Amino acid sequence: MIHVFAWALAIGWLFPFVGLTMAAFRPLPEIIGGWWNFDHFTPTLAKFGAALSAIGTGMGNSLLIAIPGTLIPMFVATLAAYGFARFSFPLRDYLFLTVVMLMTIPQQMVAIPIFRIMLGLGLANTVLSLVILHSAWGLPWIVLFMRNFISALPKEVEEAARVDGASDLKVFFKIVLPMALPALGAVAVLQFMWVWNDFFFAVILCPADVRCMPATVALIRTIGRFEFDPGLLAAGSLLVMLVPVVLYAVLQRYYIRGMIGWTIKG
Repeated sequence: MIHVFAWALAIGWLFPFVGLTMAAFRPLPEIIGGWWNFDHFTPTLAKFGAALSAIGTGMGNSLLIAIPGTLIPMFVATLAAYGFARFSFPLRDYLFLTVVMLMTIPQQMVAIPIFRIMLGLGLANTVLSLVILHSAWGLPWIVLFMRNFISALPKEVEEAARVDGASDLKVFFKIVLPMALPALGAVAVLQFMWVWNDFFFAVILCPADVRCMPATVALIRTIGRFEFDPGLLAAGSLLVMLVPVVLYAVLQRYYIRGMIGWTIKG
């Protein structure tokens, strides 16, 4: 019964995705009466070419935003997490609690202040504004995630390295980071996907400028702006979806190990 329920749930989730794929590969007249109608079936890749030409710049902008928006908070937050996990200092627990509480702030609550700050700094309608925003926005949850993982690592290896004269930074880079690779893989997948799929902040900070518009905004600003084509929009959506799916497939082993690693002590 568990397997039947799991398969039914999976098929239910896949059903709309199959419809999206059919709309992307088939001409509009063939799916106007329902994509499950296969009286005429003439698949084509023409819509993918048209969609890529329409959102190609947005895909490049998304990479320019997502890559540094993933690597910067990973490095900064992992350093902070190591400090919270291994060192004692005044108000450490209260400071950590403050960092964790930042995760509860809704995006809508800070949208206007963030826009005004970026406007005052002259960074509105720039890729840099979104990189800075996502780097800061990802810090709290990455600090929490990495602190829990590092706390579960055995201290004996670090203590042995310190006995041999290794500094704290050398222990971090040579001992802790290699052991934390599974957690870093999980963080990379999650943070990249969230930055890549972001629409709310992207449409606020870069609503119409092609030079910084990411793919999620380009989908609604270029495809179907003057003439709506659901097949073209479906093809563009699949192209945008493809990048994080490929990243997850490549890092899947590290993602799973990182997600369960700190739940098992040692």
